[in-house]
Amino acid sequence: MSASWLSSRRPLVLGAVVGLGVMGAVAAWQGQASPEPVVPPCTPGKVDPERLKAHVRTLSETFHPRDHQHPDNLERTAGYLADALARAGGRVSSEPYSTGGASYRNVIATFGPDSEERLVIGAHYDAAQGAPGADDNASGVAGLLELAALLGKHPPPMRVDLVGYTLEEPPHFRRSTMGSKVHARGLREQGVKVRAMLSLESIGYFSEAPDSQRYPVASLRLRYPTQGHFIAVVGRTDERALVDTVHQTLGATGGLRSESLAAPRALKGVDFSDHASFWDEGYPAVMVTDTALFRNPHYHTPQDTWDTLDYERMAKVVQGVQCAVGALAAPPPASTAAR
Repeated sequence: MSASWLSSRRPLVLGAVVGLGVMGAVAAWQGQASPEPVVPPCTPGKVDPERLKAHVRTLSETFHPRDHQHPDNLERTAGYLADALARAGGRVSSEPYSTGGASYRNVIATFGPDSEERLVIGAHYDAAQGAPGADDNASGVAGLLELAALLGKHPPPMRVDLVGYTLEEPPHFRRSTMGSKVHARGLREQGVKVRAMLSLESIGYFSEAPDSQRYPVASLRLRYPTQGHFIAVVGRTDERALVDTVHQTLGATGGLRSESLAAPRALKGVDFSDHASFWDEGYPAVMVTDTALFRNPHYHTPQDTWDTLDYERMAKVVQGVQCAVGALAAPPPASTAAR
């Protein structure tokens, strides 16, 4: 995540109106009850916390550093992802491109039939310069790899692409050379229909400590927890139905608190990951996150190491994402489809 806000299981999704002043951003919001989306029942597959830990250790130790100045390590990381995704049963391909005199690639694994529409689940595998990047974002990549194992055993009813993105971190963040921008732009140019994109961005750091959760504006503390013990689903105000669906499926898996926010993009943190690249191309997208810099004191530092993460709760996040994929891939009800 580059430089993440946020209703609990009875979702109150906030609309934030952000004004930018000399001293920074100020948000005004109003809570509004929303009907719970109808999501199909889901019994998620088993996710082994130790497998998640092993992936995070490998990514944050063996392949460290993973910043743009170490393309060889990024290539080794891409190879690790491609091998793991292929073993899970994915149809693996690469999306190579060059920038700054070096070559990089996104890694794509396809599951399910070659349907007209598709879902995209993505996580960036690079890390900020000087950081091992365990939470940001080896955790999201580990989640992506374990989600692949689940989809390999239980193929989805429509095409689902799992994508490992390169170059999310500065100096490429928000630039045309960002891996997810290359991917989303390519999909749009090919006329590909994307039903939804989910970005797995920093999903491993949790805390029960008082005041361990921070927010981009103080008013959000009146609505959301002050403890960093939840996973968050973040999207735009006009994509509230998508936010609600993913939020409900994450919260329904048991043992994991889920919070959600549908807010204007101008609110700090709302667009701080790869989902924003899909917004730029007109695709619906949300971010699944532990909120990164608003919670994790090790964000973008050498202390972002594998032993600071909660792999039991990470496993529940992955199970929730599997259920979200099932809900989003399900065909619409017959009455809706006939309209």
